[in-house]
Amino acid sequence: MASTEYTIALKQGRRSYQAALTRGEYPYLPVLDDILSYTEVASIENLGIMDIPLSKIIGTKTAGRTNAFANNFMPLLPEDSEFGMKWLSLYAHQVEDGIRDPIIAYEFMNQFYVQEGNKRVSVMKHLHTYSIPGTVTRLVPRRSEEKENRLYYEFLDFYEVSQSYDVWFTKEGSYKKLLKLMGKKDDQPWDDDDRMTLHSAYYNFSIAFHKAHGEKLDLTVSDAFLLYIEIYGYEQVQNETDHEMLQALQKMWTEITLADKGNQVELIQNPEETKSSILGRLISPGTITPENLKIAFIYTKTTDTSSWAYSHELGRMYIEQAYEGKIETMAFDKADTDAEVENAIEQAIASGCNLIFTTATQMVNQSVRSAVLHPKVKIYNCSIKMSYSSICTYYARMYESKFLMGAIAAALSRTDKLGYVADYPIYGTLSNINAFALGAKMINPFIEIHLEWSKVKGQNARERLQQAGIVFVSDSDMITPEHASRAYGLYAKQEDGSLENLATPIWHWGKFYERIIKNICSGNAEANAQKGKKAVNYWWGMSADVIDVICSKDMPHGTHRLIEFLKNSIRAGAFQPFDGPIYAQDGTIRCEKGQSLSPEEIITMDWLAENVIGRIPELEELTEEALALVQLQGIKIDEPNTEK
Repeated sequence: MASTEYTIALKQGRRSYQAALTRGEYPYLPVLDDILSYTEVASIENLGIMDIPLSKIIGTKTAGRTNAFANNFMPLLPEDSEFGMKWLSLYAHQVEDGIRDPIIAYEFMNQFYVQEGNKRVSVMKHLHTYSIPGTVTRLVPRRSEEKENRLYYEFLDFYEVSQSYDVWFTKEGSYKKLLKLMGKKDDQPWDDDDRMTLHSAYYNFSIAFHKAHGEKLDLTVSDAFLLYIEIYGYEQVQNETDHEMLQALQKMWTEITLADKGNQVELIQNPEETKSSILGRLISPGTITPENLKIAFIYTKTTDTSSWAYSHELGRMYIEQAYEGKIETMAFDKADTDAEVENAIEQAIASGCNLIFTTATQMVNQSVRSAVLHPKVKIYNCSIKMSYSSICTYYARMYESKFLMGAIAAALSRTDKLGYVADYPIYGTLSNINAFALGAKMINPFIEIHLEWSKVKGQNARERLQQAGIVFVSDSDMITPEHASRAYGLYAKQEDGSLENLATPIWHWGKFYERIIKNICSGNAEANAQKGKKAVNYWWGMSADVIDVICSKDMPHGTHRLIEFLKNSIRAGAFQPFDGPIYAQDGTIRCEKGQSLSPEEIITMDWLAENVIGRIPELEELTEEALALVQLQGIKIDEPNTEK
């Protein structure tokens, strides 16, 4: 029995050895001493005895026994050698009594290198055991700007509270995302139950991922595990068996393969770009009519208390008028948590809805979960820069309107100072601010945009602008019915304190939804073949007539003509707001002369234009409501570094 097992292990080792040579790779175990010869170690920490995941043991501390093992820790020496006999003895001991003596190992960059116990590791890896006890010394490299180093320091922060080596992510921010999904604070120490729960869930997921042949993907088990938790929730995950996980994993496999390909997003920037059936699994192509559709709209807060929800409610009402008697719609509000979003979606489906619009970014994770569970129902989420193939996302290029608003403000202002009130530092907000700044600068090269944030704790953005003596201000895009005021769009504050509204940007969600429904009914929407390859995001603007600017009738005739000219030029694609040269606040050039920023550069913009006076707020400065949204879809905000 033991002899047969050594023969199998030897074959595995020799295959791995030959495969490495074929690929031009080092065929033996990596040697930590060699790695350390060109690496600066900042500190050495004794971690004591722990269970080391065998998947993370990748090499040996010294070169002494390197040529006895292939790079997968399987043996290379003949069975009748002294090495072979000792390996067989250890195998028999493990099968009969279990190996309990801890190995001695070093941890470096979240990988382990064995100083004593290489054959024990080889035997345990051959038996597909999850972990092995070991006495561990950690070698911490000096902090640098390399991605792997930044990831490792993120892991060290995670380990400080978790004392867990189970997960290792390849994307920055993943450890904090895991803590959030687990309901843990960044500085909240774990107890033994927390560690055991994660360990058990991750172990079961590893088995399921292997059964689904996940090893054929470039995606790591940990990265896939995090995506799995995002979709199904940690509460469900921690109670599942590996068999249940495998079934659930198969349902969301398109999301896994999309993540494996780098979360590619297909931006559909004009309605005519879409070319084939959108609801192939819902209704056969060519048979879709408005009468086939029953649509649900799901809102956060209420339409009386939220201008955002109110704007989408106007869109729903527009659809009912545009398709009078043909399309039935339903609205659900107060969906402010994942549980409330899930409940609203389930109610909509139970009522016969086959097309659902979740109208806020905060709803995206639950939208994906529900889409996975209900593959015959199509769900759209109003967000940008989200990469899921189970749903479609949609958003509007509001920066086009903001550019025109900046031009109007600069044309009407008699000073070189304008005000801008922003809300959340999320994707899209920075491009809106900078477009306003560039539009103003086109009219007045000396203009300054004084930026304030309405979602910063303990500050009143409008009061701060008033104290600075600023008259012309770009504020919220819409009014809230319950608290109607004139502090929206572009306005001028008069000496008596009254506000004169000059222009306002329009999110015409009704036309947006009408366009989507027309695409559905005509078969012109994203190709089913894209599923599992790219996520689809509708990112329409003035050319689709879903974004506009409404100007006051009292605006000077010349200014009105200029704005109409610019508007028509943007619609026709003859003019781009983000044409170079464009400089950031720090003087760096962000777009060269004769060039234009790409859609990806516009969406992910995390800098402010040179004529903006102000800054992006830190996370700790934001209100609780804002923080939750920014953590989901915020631009990268640097946090203070703490040296280890």
